[in-house]
Amino acid sequence: MSAAHETKAMMTPIGRAAKWIGLFLGVIISGLGLILGFWQGVPAQQVIFLTAATFALVIWVWNSYLNRWLVELSINDDGKDKDPVSSRAALREFALRNLGLLISLGLLITAFFILAAAIDSFLSLVNIIVGLILVLLLIVAVKASQFFVDNRSAFIGLTVLVALFIVASMKIDGFLSLTNIKSMLVFASFLGLACLGQTLVALMGGLDLSIPFIIGSANVGLLYLIGLGVPPWLAVIIVLLLGVVIGIINGFLSFRLQGSALILTLGVGFAVSGITQILTSIGTEYAGNVFGTVPNWLKNLASMNGNTFGLDVPPVIFIWVIVAAVLIYGLKNSVYGRNLYALGGNRTSADRLSISERRYWIGAYAISGGVAALTGELLLGWSGGGFIGVGQPYLFMTLAAVVMGGTSLLGGYGGYGFTVIGVLVLQVLTSFLVGIGLRFEWQQFIFGLLIVPMVALYARSPHIRTQI
Repeated sequence: MSAAHETKAMMTPIGRAAKWIGLFLGVIISGLGLILGFWQGVPAQQVIFLTAATFALVIWVWNSYLNRWLVELSINDDGKDKDPVSSRAALREFALRNLGLLISLGLLITAFFILAAAIDSFLSLVNIIVGLILVLLLIVAVKASQFFVDNRSAFIGLTVLVALFIVASMKIDGFLSLTNIKSMLVFASFLGLACLGQTLVALMGGLDLSIPFIIGSANVGLLYLIGLGVPPWLAVIIVLLLGVVIGIINGFLSFRLQGSALILTLGVGFAVSGITQILTSIGTEYAGNVFGTVPNWLKNLASMNGNTFGLDVPPVIFIWVIVAAVLIYGLKNSVYGRNLYALGGNRTSADRLSISERRYWIGAYAISGGVAALTGELLLGWSGGGFIGVGQPYLFMTLAAVVMGGTSLLGGYGGYGFTVIGVLVLQVLTSFLVGIGLRFEWQQFIFGLLIVPMVALYARSPHIRTQI
């Protein structure tokens, strides 16, 4: 569309009305910030500068995207005015094409007002500026991601990660300290390892809801075996093998009962958790908890004060980095990875290429069970005590990281690199919400709000009929 057509669109009644609406929004938002700034005792020069910046930002965002929208809504390609029916059709088409962005903006604004209601003194001029910056970055990320067709999810995820990191650094004292960064990386390592199996299973078009239960059972079971006198190294191997066996059971049963993987793995998880508590509570009154001495080498692997060859960095971080690098490379460059994508993308075509769906399906669940058990063992080194509920947060977090990273739950698209981005986004967001004083239940609510727009933004999964 030419510049002349855009100019003509601005001269229509819709264009003139929209200009006034943009001006009105700029005055309201910046005026609200001005009032809040003086009310909270912010220095006058700072208030005036931030108010002017807010007004300019609102007007710029409004006008930058207003011209294009007006052209689409009110002017045909030949430069003539559209009739009302065509304008309404164009409006519907525009809304559908930008549905993810519109939903994201709506939920971001909703989250802002919820935080304002939940946290005292949250509604301030600085927070309004921060919110507007997030809105601007979201719009820019979504629009710019159109030029990165093959890695759109990664681009949006990285933009969100950078935005969250900048905002958290501005709002929370000590966020950029080495101690806090190390803490975030440690917790991200636990979550990242737990998400490994979930990613592989999702690439096949399945889900594994037994992961948190295997984590809790491995956490308790390892310390229980050590307490019975089993050598720690042998106990670690036994628990890992049991995790793999549980994964094989999940894979075999879910393959036989196609379409029931979600409920089936949840049931297996409950059964594993229950039998673990029964066995470890025999002769004791502490059901679900095991107390004992954790080996120093296991503590060093995962605790905050652990070190790696003299470096003041816990080995679990390096373990995750190495595993992530190997898996990301392997999924893209190995026969196993290519076959996994082929099965997730189109099972019929993969079958005609003689790719064994059964073997890959069961194998993905076996890896998921083994890595979940490893995560539970590492968490024992971090906490120093066995607790059956240690894996409960991972029921939601593993799914959230996979979805927010952009891996399709229908299979065939995504990868562990995307999941790593999702893990880091969740961890930075968690640290930010904790830093501003938000309680756990509110954190869960915010995470839930984020999953919806992420799914809508990516909107690139094939229809389920193409999977059959």
